[in-house]
Amino acid sequence: MEIPSKYDPKPVEEKIYQKWLNEKKFAARANPSKRPFCIVIPPPNVTGILHMGHALNNTIQDVLIRFRRMQGYESLWMPGTDHAGIATQNVVEKELAKERLKKEDIGREKFLERLWDWTDKHGSTIIEQLKKLGASCDWDRTRFTMDKEYSEAVKEVFIKLYEKELIYRGNYIINWCPRCETALSDEESPHKEIDGWLYYIRYPVEQGGGKIPSKFRINYIIVATTRPETMLGDTAVAINPRDTRYQYLKNAKVILPIVERELKVVEDEAVDPEFGTGVVKVTPAHDPADFQMGKKHNLEFINIMNPDSTLNQNVPEDFIGMDRFEARQAILEVLQEKKLIEKREPYRISAGHCYRCHTIIEPRVSPQWFVRMRPLAQGAIKVVEEDKVTFLPQRWKKVYLNWVHNIQDWCISRQIWWGHRLPVYYCKDCREGVEEESKKGVIVAKEKPPTCPACGSSTITQDNDVLDTWFSSWLWPFATFHWPQSEHGEEKAKADLDYFYPTNVLVTASEILFFWVARMIMAGMEFMNQIPFDKVLIHGTVRDAKGIKMSKSLGNIIDPLDIIEKFGADALRFSLMLLAASGSDVYLSDEKFLVGRNFCNKIWNATRLCLLKIKENKIKVSDLELKELEDIDKWCLQQLDETINQATKSLQDLSINDATKKAYDFFWHTFCDWYLEIIKDNFTAAKTKVLLHSLVTSMKLLHPVMPFITQEVFTLIKEHSSLKLEDSLVSASWPKPSNIAPKESEAAKLNLLVETIRQIRNIKTDLGLGAKKLHLEIKAGPKAEEFLRANATWIMRLSASQSLDIKPKLARTLYKNALWEINLGIEDIDAESFVTSLEKKISKIQTIFEKASVRLTDQRFLDNASPDTVENEKAKFEEISLQLKRLQELRKAFMDQK
Repeated sequence: MEIPSKYDPKPVEEKIYQKWLNEKKFAARANPSKRPFCIVIPPPNVTGILHMGHALNNTIQDVLIRFRRMQGYESLWMPGTDHAGIATQNVVEKELAKERLKKEDIGREKFLERLWDWTDKHGSTIIEQLKKLGASCDWDRTRFTMDKEYSEAVKEVFIKLYEKELIYRGNYIINWCPRCETALSDEESPHKEIDGWLYYIRYPVEQGGGKIPSKFRINYIIVATTRPETMLGDTAVAINPRDTRYQYLKNAKVILPIVERELKVVEDEAVDPEFGTGVVKVTPAHDPADFQMGKKHNLEFINIMNPDSTLNQNVPEDFIGMDRFEARQAILEVLQEKKLIEKREPYRISAGHCYRCHTIIEPRVSPQWFVRMRPLAQGAIKVVEEDKVTFLPQRWKKVYLNWVHNIQDWCISRQIWWGHRLPVYYCKDCREGVEEESKKGVIVAKEKPPTCPACGSSTITQDNDVLDTWFSSWLWPFATFHWPQSEHGEEKAKADLDYFYPTNVLVTASEILFFWVARMIMAGMEFMNQIPFDKVLIHGTVRDAKGIKMSKSLGNIIDPLDIIEKFGADALRFSLMLLAASGSDVYLSDEKFLVGRNFCNKIWNATRLCLLKIKENKIKVSDLELKELEDIDKWCLQQLDETINQATKSLQDLSINDATKKAYDFFWHTFCDWYLEIIKDNFTAAKTKVLLHSLVTSMKLLHPVMPFITQEVFTLIKEHSSLKLEDSLVSASWPKPSNIAPKESEAAKLNLLVETIRQIRNIKTDLGLGAKKLHLEIKAGPKAEEFLRANATWIMRLSASQSLDIKPKLARTLYKNALWEINLGIEDIDAESFVTSLEKKISKIQTIFEKASVRLTDQRFLDNASPDTVENEKAKFEEISLQLKRLQELRKAFMDQK
């Protein structure tokens, strides 16, 4: 079989992946003879398209799964997708809009049919894209958060929590998205700093029964607000009881401008005397702090907005139907006309935004369902404090604990149609005339009861709301194993759950630490009485070369599918893993993927050279028994053993980039640059075995990161030799050290010799001699001389030398170490010209060195530059330092000669 001269990843990857699927290579089962290793995939949304964050996250998971599978674990990567309530509904609503329809026009049932049709058609798109990436999930187990069995788990959990009084309904102020027209949790309403204004508005004051001090004999107070549109819902003004400036207001009447409604004056410690003028407006129905104040002081709650945040019937007629921001301008104009605006100041506002559509949220009083989180949080705190669940990097432990210690109740109801509908039913007869929070006439059950268990009435309706998407996702580590069916005695489901749960590692981004990770730990402790996983690996954010987070709206994304099409999945995976230091952000540009592309080509070319050389030399190899070895062979095997040990430990410690770099360095530098070059003209049977052993072992080490090209090379080795290797790298054994090494003294000499050749190459470059072949002169002791003469052939070839002479004395020393000194035979060239050239180079490098030194001591640069940029600068500085030192030593050698 001919080996193509160039590696073409596309046909190779398609062929190999299909073969793996056909042979069920990724399947896992409860196997008592093996230790389990399990990762549950963070389920991508059914609306999702593979982006670089997915590529990073899923490559990390795949590396860990493939590594443990090769180590002999029964390794399961559990796949699945999330129904993504708001996101999916938005997509289908946009499709309806093209038909000039709204969901209300076709009704709930027809709209849900459309949602299921869309999900059936498009929901597996991201699964197919993950396959292109090389993901080794057990695809036969793929779960969906709204499949029938999973929905049973969601209902079971809701009912259990309700029966324990950990779920309740209440009329509270919540985050409301006017675009999606639904409640959002605090975690779904991230705050962003935006530019705004602080408006100082005059509220008229009428004298009450008490005497107003002369210095306050004015007919208004000044109230500062960033949201003047909400003033139409004011029912009070508030002052701090310790603020002596405004005590007179307790005996005065404050009038709400425009509406002309009398406002209560309340005293509350929550009022900050330093904010604005120290007097604040109180709008209980439209501000979280004011809501609490309203409850405390028994104030009236006036909702002035419709669900879409247009103003409703509770405002003056001129403003009804206006959008909230349109109303803001109209109100300001009226206030200006009435001379009731004192001033305005620029002000930075921290505003909540919908995590899906990015609309500014509106605080809104609404009847919603909540989970009491503090009782659930206690177990989740304990297991992290006791390090039963650990975080990598460790700094996230503190972040996690800080949030869980200060956890708020979780609003779980959503006013949308796509999702798990609340298993809550209402008896119309029992509910008549009762308070919203009352449990009377509320029936929580998996199915709609035919009649009310309390009164026998059949007028029963289901709650219209659906559950927050995260309410199904927090059950993912055990619901994917068919819980609660497994709890109710289904044999296979129980065997799988008992075997694979708890899982081992969760790989995720920091953005969903609170949304998902913390809640999964709580759910695991509450419903399984066990942690869901013992390690949480939090990777960094994918950014562009300037350090800006990749975003479609900013136009700075790099599409992983484009990279796969252009360079192959292995190039993408390798480049990401090489760059993804533990927890650090990943800075990407198109050029970064050339590293992976070039490495694939290096692997291919080296393999092709090895196999062609074996064929050319007619060497038959039927086994990899390593014997009759020379020191250079043992040196290569020793370097490989070190790589195996280091890569194994790094992968066990979840330091994937370290393992990737170790395997890369061995293959490219030790194996290709040195061993392969050294033995190129000396292909003995023994060396061929070392070569093939190193090649096969390297493919195994690289397989978790680069599954396709390593499998193709592995197959080629089998086809072009008589070796009896494993069927596939997917199920091959992880490499173990050969424990073969040269004597310590010989290893030291070989390491010095490799470094010497590097230095000769550098010196020739520094002196502008390029590839010119020169006489190599070495001064060495008797033992070192014997070693050098034994290896003279490859020393001359690799250093591009015309000859090698061992001399008792050198005209000059250009490089020396503990065993020998080196000179190049350049006596026919004017030494003066070298000195002049070196001084020019030193002057140039010195300037660069000084600038780099200043930059790395500039605290502003260190604080503001991306970590990637700082690391690059440090690496450049180190390289410049070494170059400068080498040039200075060369100059000294020539100056001493003069």
